[in-house]
Amino acid sequence: MTTTLDRARSLVAGAGRIVALTGAGISTDSGIPDFRGPQGLWTRDPAAEKMSNLQAYQGSREVRERTWQARLVHPGWHAEPNAAHYALARLSPTHTITQNIDRLHQKAGSPPERVLELHGTMFESVCLSCDDHRDMRTTLDRVRAGETDPPCLVCGGILKSATISFGQQLDRNLLLAARAAAEASDLLLVAGSSLSVQPAAGLVSAASRAGATVVICNGSETPYDTMAAALVRGPLSETLPALTPYLACSTPPPACSGAYLVCSGGELA
Repeated sequence: MTTTLDRARSLVAGAGRIVALTGAGISTDSGIPDFRGPQGLWTRDPAAEKMSNLQAYQGSREVRERTWQARLVHPGWHAEPNAAHYALARLSPTHTITQNIDRLHQKAGSPPERVLELHGTMFESVCLSCDDHRDMRTTLDRVRAGETDPPCLVCGGILKSATISFGQQLDRNLLLAARAAAEASDLLLVAGSSLSVQPAAGLVSAASRAGATVVICNGSETPYDTMAAALVRGPLSETLPALTPYLACSTPPPACSGAYLVCSGGELA
């Protein structure tokens, strides 16, 4: 098996129906740290993982209060898409299945109806009792006003972000849609995921069993590397644009000149 960029580029260029599966690694160059990398959130602060555990969150007001303070300063509020997000938007996969909660794919131009947010979004709050959804910004305004653990305005229940925590079930219909998209693809492009969290990681084997070619772009090894027809290592803001060097660049991102091999005449060469 070759691991060269040329091999991966050839596979992407020859595929008719591409589906992308993205993880935290695609957003690190936008200033959003991953979780398990060398500088990951949980690597630097193991106690922070409790904030992503549903049982710990429900059972401890202290954990909830710490989590609300972390939400106030989450880098996703000010993050902008990087060259990897723009490259993927120009590639225009049939679907982009993402484990990220930052909505940078949509901000980069990926059609919202094609983005499947497996792990939800940080931009909404939800009540764990009555399922009332609100704009997260309005809930955070309450935190800034002094509510350290704001209750649901409808039923008084516990609020959290509309994201999937450990111990919490994914939306069944959304997961079925993601699986169907992966299995219908000619090529599954994994970008920036450690593929260590199920059931998202299982989409790789599902796609492979259905006959799809798998290309994995990640900064480190994954448990599914042996299923890949090509592996690409390195920062996603460099490797993803390099996978699609001949796509039209009519609306290049601000980072275009530094992220692509050559950018001339409105096209990547």
